[in-house]
Amino acid sequence: MEKLDWTPLYHQVPEWFMDAKFGMFFHWGPYSVPAYQNEWYSRNMYAKGLPQNVWHVQKYGKLKDFGYKDFYPGMTGAAFDPDEWADLAFRAGARYAGAVTEHADNFSMWDSAVNPVNSVNYGPKRDVVGQVATAMRKKGIKMFSSFHHQWMWGWFMSTDNEADVYDPVNEKFYGPCLPLETNRYIPYRLPDDAFCQNWLDKVKEVVEKYRPEALYFDSRTNVINEQYRYAMAEHYYKVVPEGIITYKQNDIPEHVGVLDIERGYFSQAKPFFWQTDDRLEDNITWCMVQEPKYRPAKAVIWQLVDIVAKNGCLLLNVGPYADGSFHEAAKKELYAIGDWLKTNGEAIYGTRPWRIAQEGDVNADDENYDVSRIEAQLEEGYESTDSHRGDFTHRDFRFTCTDDAVYAIALGFPKDRKYLIKSINQRVEKVELLGYNTPLTFERTDKGLLVQLPENTPGQHAWTLKITGES
Repeated sequence: MEKLDWTPLYHQVPEWFMDAKFGMFFHWGPYSVPAYQNEWYSRNMYAKGLPQNVWHVQKYGKLKDFGYKDFYPGMTGAAFDPDEWADLAFRAGARYAGAVTEHADNFSMWDSAVNPVNSVNYGPKRDVVGQVATAMRKKGIKMFSSFHHQWMWGWFMSTDNEADVYDPVNEKFYGPCLPLETNRYIPYRLPDDAFCQNWLDKVKEVVEKYRPEALYFDSRTNVINEQYRYAMAEHYYKVVPEGIITYKQNDIPEHVGVLDIERGYFSQAKPFFWQTDDRLEDNITWCMVQEPKYRPAKAVIWQLVDIVAKNGCLLLNVGPYADGSFHEAAKKELYAIGDWLKTNGEAIYGTRPWRIAQEGDVNADDENYDVSRIEAQLEEGYESTDSHRGDFTHRDFRFTCTDDAVYAIALGFPKDRKYLIKSINQRVEKVELLGYNTPLTFERTDKGLLVQLPENTPGQHAWTLKITGES
């Protein structure tokens, strides 16, 4: 089939998205009930020999007697409060946010007429997507909607031929039986028209019902026939002209949306706007698991600053319990991120990259959760180990700017209370420290701009110097 011409759908990235810089989303679904290892439980429990399969059989019994559908009642949502979710995102400083709309498990998290397997008919018996969107918008937060349901093609196909996924009575939960090889990243047998149409209908229903300002598509969207991907983008931008699509790899053509690099970095600033999605979880999971761990706020702040300086934005995940509540340790770190942004957000929100992005000893290599790592995850059942960088020092700066100022964000604190910024050695009128009311003492030297910090310097994690009159 001849490739389509996507140029009519070329879409300028909206200013609100480039201004927002920081978003959040929430992996919540029936996989939150077993809460074992990761959100791929729904797939891996059906792969004989994988740890999640072994654990499942030991705890719940044979797959023919207890399948994924049997977790639905345990996803009670007894503590689910959309206003609390919105307050958490607001306190963290997120400017766009939303629930995972549908993961790979055919469980729609909205009031769906397209798919009877949804959060109104099963589990919490609530329109999670709609209620969260309403709560977020009351806080001034744009609605974000994530789709992973292209993975559903072959997702549940099991190496246990007695598994409940092969019982025709369960087809509405797991889809029709397919060759086992369809659960590969790019299978020989690609999704048929019926699957692609259902994929499209789900997206269109969410777009029409809730008008999300941002749509996210997980990797493997490229298995969907091009005409359906085109129809999705065409429909979305018609309904939500100020919206934006984010995509991975080459699943949507360049200029139609914003590239998302999962848990990734760029070593240098890019001429195009981009997004990284990553997780607060310090376990190798995107959902709640037993004995959860969380990254410290400092690590997320450093990551956000590095990304924003290089013309990107950060989308951060945190997963609630099966009842819809969040771990106290997760809330503590998110509140700390928000506290930092209350003081330093002037250097993040609404800014653009400066003429250089960074200065110092520590930098990122280009990194992305690419196809090779996805294929390894399919084989092994879990993601490869995280590769977040180590500590920065007081010599590491990231730069942003507005029309009125340059912001030098220092990622460490100097013992002598003096910052030397080598990249700024020309005329400067004033230097301020965000969160401190009095202008700082500074001098221009042959090595750069030398700034003296006050005795009782406020703040932690990263310190922002606001520089005006730089030329």
